[in-house]
Amino acid sequence: MSEHLEAAVDRLLSRAKALGAEGADAACVDRKSLSVSVRLGHLEAVESEESRSAGLRVLIGKKQAGASTSDFSLAALDSLAERVVAMAKAAAEDPWCGLPEPNELARDPVDLSLWDETEPDIASLEARALESEAAALAIPGITNSGGAGAEWGASQVFYGASNGFRGGYRGTSWGVGLSTLAEKDDHKERDWDSDSSRFVKDLRASDAIGRRAAERTLARMGATKLESCTAPVIFENRVASRLIGFFLGAISGAAIARGVSFLRDKLHQQVFAPGFTITDDPLEQGGWSSHPFDGEGLPVAARNLVTDGVLQTWLLNQSSARQLGLTSTGHASLNPGGSPGISSSNVRVLPGRLDVAGLQKEAGTGLRVVETLSPSFNPNTGDYSVGVSGLWFENGEIVRPVNEITVAGNMLDIYARLVAGNDYDGRSSLQCPSLLVPSMTIAGA
Repeated sequence: MSEHLEAAVDRLLSRAKALGAEGADAACVDRKSLSVSVRLGHLEAVESEESRSAGLRVLIGKKQAGASTSDFSLAALDSLAERVVAMAKAAAEDPWCGLPEPNELARDPVDLSLWDETEPDIASLEARALESEAAALAIPGITNSGGAGAEWGASQVFYGASNGFRGGYRGTSWGVGLSTLAEKDDHKERDWDSDSSRFVKDLRASDAIGRRAAERTLARMGATKLESCTAPVIFENRVASRLIGFFLGAISGAAIARGVSFLRDKLHQQVFAPGFTITDDPLEQGGWSSHPFDGEGLPVAARNLVTDGVLQTWLLNQSSARQLGLTSTGHASLNPGGSPGISSSNVRVLPGRLDVAGLQKEAGTGLRVVETLSPSFNPNTGDYSVGVSGLWFENGEIVRPVNEITVAGNMLDIYARLVAGNDYDGRSSLQCPSLLVPSMTIAGA
């Protein structure tokens, strides 16, 4: 852990205390990135970025305030502390603010295998991008490239508070991706593929990424409109996670406390279909959202959000837990210079028995969604509609690509009948297989 981050946190906390803060927490973040983009075999851009920020929150009675700076000089840190203490003294009261008690804090954080020691270089990133693009352009029918890229990123975080907590962690990321185009008889289609990982050795082969992008593009050629109907709809894994994203927002303690969630009365009730389980594991080795403690220094642990279709918990930080008369679930997210937010970690929809092809066969005839556009969602009622393009299948077999379609339904009804596949998209912290909704309203031509 970089010593300058820890030193900045200590400086902010000591100055805040000296200026009259009754409580305080501080977080410092250091980020670096290197990316390369190519198109049609030529290097287009190389970008290298470095940024860092130091944030301080001060509590005086039931008042709080916060701010941040990118200047780590002692004078700037001292000035930040003075400004935030003055802001806290003038702030309105917040009855729910406060730090955890010392006996509640996380102890002995574990190594979560988030850091790759491999040093990035421009040449190797360029080679990965070029290889993916060349593989795509070699596929008959692909007429152009939207560009390919490869990137590396690293971040380090250190958090401390006046209750005695000190802790930090760091992580790396690697990625390769591209988009491809096909054109025939004035009809154009575009699609993409990508991969990302904490460790460069775990990335899929670049040529395989390119070929997959090409295959997906060609599968969409000749798309036609679809007559309006009601039919089964399969959301492919790389768009299915958005359905679960609405669920995660709806069980946020902040939404529940404000009464603006369509799930506000559903705790410990059947929400999803029997057999449907969703887990959340902040301690997953190498996970995209893994962290050894939450944004308030509290311990974290794996838990089920949904078990056999039954909603098990809200996502709570200290503030929302106090409002609801509950205990924090360790889901506070770090917000340097502000009040802690709320976030899930590594969420996983447990797999069903069928892959996406098996879901098609089970559904018989219906729509397989490969892309969503401009979703409309009402968090109070759960009403949902979204523009989509995809593949129409009959008797379990794809027969033609389709576009300019809207699908709609209510999330309570969708969740109650949702069927999980077993094919995961591993690019994000929300691991979700393809999902089958046995029937949805489809608006077409």
